[in-house]
Amino acid sequence: MTAGGWSPPRAVGILGGMGPAAGADFVRLFVQACSSYLRAQGQEVRDQAFPEHWLVQMPIPDRSQALLGDPQAPTGPALHMQQGVGRLAALGVASIAMACNTAHVWHAQLQALFPQLHILHIAQETARHVQALGARQAIVLATAGTYQTGLYDLALRACGVQPLVPDAQGVAQLMEGIYQGVKSGHMALAEQRLGAVLGQMLQRYGDVPVIMGCTEIPLALPQTPQAQGRALVDPAWVLAQALVQRAYAPETVGVH
Repeated sequence: MTAGGWSPPRAVGILGGMGPAAGADFVRLFVQACSSYLRAQGQEVRDQAFPEHWLVQMPIPDRSQALLGDPQAPTGPALHMQQGVGRLAALGVASIAMACNTAHVWHAQLQALFPQLHILHIAQETARHVQALGARQAIVLATAGTYQTGLYDLALRACGVQPLVPDAQGVAQLMEGIYQGVKSGHMALAEQRLGAVLGQMLQRYGDVPVIMGCTEIPLALPQTPQAQGRALVDPAWVLAQALVQRAYAPETVGVH
């Protein structure tokens, strides 16, 4: 504990590369969340007040494709994510955030392999956030892999929130917007596809919170006409805030 009762923050890690733009954007969100936290604590926002944070940005094989076959295949994402988390552990971080929703399918496996770390779970953090909003339902926009695994379905239902998901045609449009749109740098296509799906969902279910359950979606959806004035929930922002809480937690707080 330093003078004035302020403890220096602990080092944290970010596993990126899924895709690279989302990993880089998560660092921006993390820094923004740190600034918000410091102001809320009455602390000066200065360079020396920010926690040490490491981004491992490595080309990890596609998660959705891996779920169509063997999730543990040596050429799949599991081994690469283990290597990435291992590098972060070697740097001395206490907590890790993964800048990819679908990657959380392997969360339990990674946490078991690295018990000394606290690996945050994006769906669980988001579900608690939506629950705190008082919502009973939430639209979930995500990848086919995320839907297939029930990642948000399980977390939301555990918090008493009913997940609302698009039909097969809507999922196909989302995948096109994410892969042929954001990941390929064609933002106009991304906005058109993502906005169309959101519009259909809002017509069907009304004005409920919208979970942007893929780290590429917040890079395009908020700019669409359909998203204006809606309660958009960015899990990456929720996760960034949770990582900030871990970074600034008192030293007496355990890893888990």
